Amino acid sequence: MNSFAGLLSETYEAAHGRRVSVVAGVERVTAPNAGPMTYKGTNTYIIGQETVCIIDPGPADEAHFHALQLALRGRTVSHILVTHTHRDHSGLAMRLKAATGAMLVAEGPHRLARALHPGEDPAFGESGDRAFQPDILLADGDLVQGEGFALEAVLTPGHAANHAAFALKDTGLLFSGDHVMGWASTVIAPPDGSMRDYMASLDRLLAREDLAYLPGHGGAVANPAAYVRGLKTHRQMRAKAILARVRAGDRDIETMVRAMYRGIETPLFKAACLSVLAHLEDLVAQGEVLCDGPVLTTSLFSPG
Repeated sequence: MNSFAGLLSETYEAAHGRRVSVVAGVERVTAPNAGPMTYKGTNTYIIGQETVCIIDPGPADEAHFHALQLALRGRTVSHILVTHTHRDHSGLAMRLKAATGAMLVAEGPHRLARALHPGEDPAFGESGDRAFQPDILLADGDLVQGEGFALEAVLTPGHAANHAAFALKDTGLLFSGDHVMGWASTVIAPPDGSMRDYMASLDRLLAREDLAYLPGHGGAVANPAAYVRGLKTHRQMRAKAILARVRAGDRDIETMVRAMYRGIETPLFKAACLSVLAHLEDLVAQGEVLCDGPVLTTSLFSPG
């Protein structure tokens, strides 16, 4: 089993343009796409020695493509795994496949967590990578194996309908994608994502005994079980706060967000509205809130 002493004490360094050794047999190259939704950039992981697999090739960025080419020089790429089809994770997949001959592996192509309501535009629709087509479709528990590595698919829908994490067998290490990250809570943006699915996926991870997570953005997550329990409690408290706002008379999501996220910066306002929408959809499904028609960001609500 790998030692995680160095991994869990590391100071996260984005190191754009070069590879960083994380633990034995795992390297990280971070794409230069820093932003309010991506932190310091998307992490691309390289697993193996002479024959390797890649997890999340990252955005269609020329500098990142060349950084990966340099990191992969002299090695064979057998598989390119994608945690989910948001462009900052999968945008480079087809080009990297063409350059390496590797097989593309994912839970499936991009899809929404639910059907669009009449007149509804998909939130962050531009982020969905509809061009991505995997060569290998993964079911829960499927193994992707190569020379010196075996990765188990752990399906974790919620942030995206096709989100999957990957457990590196016999190490206790889980590549958690955007499902769990140490720098921020995950954005759940309907109809792309589902709060009900996300919460169920947190429970799925709590049933496991992973020792550390390597996320799609930011550094390692130590003591992941305690951290996931904290995320779950945070979401439960947020749902209670939203229900309290409804019972207090709020009738639209924008009003709730301004009351609950005081001083929120403009770039994050839409994400906050979508997070509240995700909670409200779940509360409606539970019968805690009643809504005339589908739940939308401008809908009127009444407590159930």
